Amino acid sequence: MIKEKYSQKTIFSCEVFPPKRNDDIYEIYKTLDEIKLLKPDFISVTYGAGGSNSKKTATIAAYIQNICEVEALAHMTAVGMTEESLNSILFELKKKGVYNVLALRGDKPKTMTDEEFEQRTYRYASDLIPEIRKNGEMFVAGACYPEVHPESSNWEEDIKYLKNKVDIGLDSLITQMFFDNSVFYNFMDKIRKAGIEVPVHAGIMPITAANQLGTSVKLSGSSVPNELSSIIAKYGHDPDDMKKAGIDYAIAQVNDLIKNGVDGIHVYTMNKADTTMAIYEGTFA
Repeated sequence: MIKEKYSQKTIFSCEVFPPKRNDDIYEIYKTLDEIKLLKPDFISVTYGAGGSNSKKTATIAAYIQNICEVEALAHMTAVGMTEESLNSILFELKKKGVYNVLALRGDKPKTMTDEEFEQRTYRYASDLIPEIRKNGEMFVAGACYPEVHPESSNWEEDIKYLKNKVDIGLDSLITQMFFDNSVFYNFMDKIRKAGIEVPVHAGIMPITAANQLGTSVKLSGSSVPNELSSIIAKYGHDPDDMKKAGIDYAIAQVNDLIKNGVDGIHVYTMNKADTTMAIYEGTFA
């Protein structure tokens, strides 16, 4: 399990997501075959809203665990989950040898009515965590926001809920993407003072295309430092130059984080093996 990976060194991991079309699943396998050469400590695989990709998540997690021989971390969202579906998914994961999950609330699926959303079995990730724990020995990770969860009123409220999640059974945390390391260091100072001691993996999103930033910021609520804005203004019109500049920016972020003793680096790959490999080679190699 992932908990056996922790030591004095910064551990390296990354995230992939299932393809929308079933016949594209072999493309993600090819991506994973390249990424596994880096020997990451684990690879996470996302979970569709309301469980729309749950079977693909389990299948890809099994490929990571058994074919790539890398620890797989399967995402699991509370929205749309019932006790029956939760037990079924956990049974399927364990049958495939996957014993690591990332517990998330998840966003409301487009197909879910407001009434269904209000009457959901598990309202938050904190409702899901104890249920996962009851299903046997699992490594359970959770998410956190270095710039405050968009629905939290303030830092105090956000950290209170985060500490509750950790106290009821989280083994580690993975941050939402951020582009300014000072934001991460400020966050770490706050949560450590609050008594949150689990390992924290810094989520790094390489911005390799100008239009990617708008989408990423909208989804995550991350702020954009002037340095990154300037890079996009300078190179955004040239895809090749923008890709190189975005990778270089991510490499600089990661090297600074490693120098300052970060527990882990978690790269949001966007299913791009070449970008992930370039970041690894510029930091861990």
